[in-house]
Amino acid sequence: MRQSASRAAKRVKMPCVISFTVEVDGNLVTGRTLKEAIEAVDAATGSYPLYYMINCAHPSHFDTVVSGNEAWLKRLGGIRANASKMSHQELDESETLDAGDPADLGWRYRQLTRRMPQLRVLGGCCGTDHRHVAAICEACVPEEKLSA
Repeated sequence: MRQSASRAAKRVKMPCVISFTVEVDGNLVTGRTLKEAIEAVDAATGSYPLYYMINCAHPSHFDTVVSGNEAWLKRLGGIRANASKMSHQELDESETLDAGDPADLGWRYRQLTRRMPQLRVLGGCCGTDHRHVAAICEACVPEEKLSA
């Protein structure tokens, strides 16, 4: 599916970014690894997407997957993480949305941006609000930029 979207964007010369949702093991719901998914889209489209993102998963779900220096990791340009460490199934079955720990989420983003300085989009997904975005900014944006 993502290959089709990338091919369609390429055909009309529209820039695109592809975002993948991963499960608690860091893999896609199909079981395919994030590496396999990114490499497959790049192979099928001549690396057309500007970059790739990870969305709708807590950083603890994919932290070990995005460590290292492999070329595909340099293609990651953004993360929109969940506030909660719960699985998608647990979140779906929950009566209330787990807001997680904003400070911990900010700290995890800081660790990710240190390892992957090419990240250009940082944001939130399920369960995040202004507290989480503020914690991400405080953890990742240099102090002089926050006060400017």
